[in-house]
Amino acid sequence: MRGARVLLQAQAIALSLASTFMIYTALGLLTNCKSPVVVVLSGSMEPGIYRGDLLFLSNNMPQNYVTGDITVYQVAGEAIQIVHRVVETHNGPEASSHLFLTKGDNNDIDDVSLYQGLERLERKHVIGRVRGIIPLVGYVTIFFNELPRLRNHILRP
Repeated sequence: MRGARVLLQAQAIALSLASTFMIYTALGLLTNCKSPVVVVLSGSMEPGIYRGDLLFLSNNMPQNYVTGDITVYQVAGEAIQIVHRVVETHNGPEASSHLFLTKGDNNDIDDVSLYQGLERLERKHVIGRVRGIIPLVGYVTIFFNELPRLRNHILRP
């Protein structure tokens, strides 16, 4: 009897995880984002966006990013996605290309030093534009990432 109960609980957990994955994948397809939902990991966008806020993104084409847009970008070779505001846009070398300069609202300087040698971000680096925010919900993710011993203990008792 106990073995059947454990099996049913494991099945419920598996179905819950599969449903979450399917919803996340569907969101990615609908929004054209590889990461349609992200957690803010730093305070560089305070006071508008705080560490632990959950952000919803979209990257629907054609999408022109303009000065003032809050974007999430990732430069090749970097593991971390960065949430910052577009402070300048420029036309690129090709007629249809745009280049961006970003900066955190709470930072004194722009992000050029984060671009891995690039002078400006290209469209391909931008994951999406922030469309919605749920405050502080992402702290669960931050909590588990910053306490790996706890994460390992819970996931592997």
